[in-house]
Amino acid sequence: MSGAGASTVLVVDDDKNIRDLIRASLAGQGCEAVVAGNGKEALAYLRSSSRPPRLILLDLMMPEMTGWEFRRIQQDDPALAGIPVAIITGLTGVEGKASALGAVDVLYKPSRVETIASLVSRFTGDKQ
Repeated sequence: MSGAGASTVLVVDDDKNIRDLIRASLAGQGCEAVVAGNGKEALAYLRSSSRPPRLILLDLMMPEMTGWEFRRIQQDDPALAGIPVAIITGLTGVEGKASALGAVDVLYKPSRVETIASLVSRFTGDKQ
């Protein structure tokens, strides 16, 4: 599935290798992955897109705008607040903080492709 019929996931991470790996694994699952290198790029995409993603995979530590800053702005914007966010991070022990920000899940880097696929399928309805 691709194009207009595909479920879209926004991947926000400053590490290009991680973005590319997640994009490739989601494509194999039938999902379209849109990528952003930081929170500012992600907000620009969300505000200009006519079709919001079903899920945002969000890194926390990025230049220009961290995942924490992005999430606070997203939550304050009624047009964006309803999009679920899962944290994907190399930091440990962030479950409590992520939960306080309303994250639906926390994945730790490196995450297995199957773990990411399972998480995404919960929000897109796509089969693994």
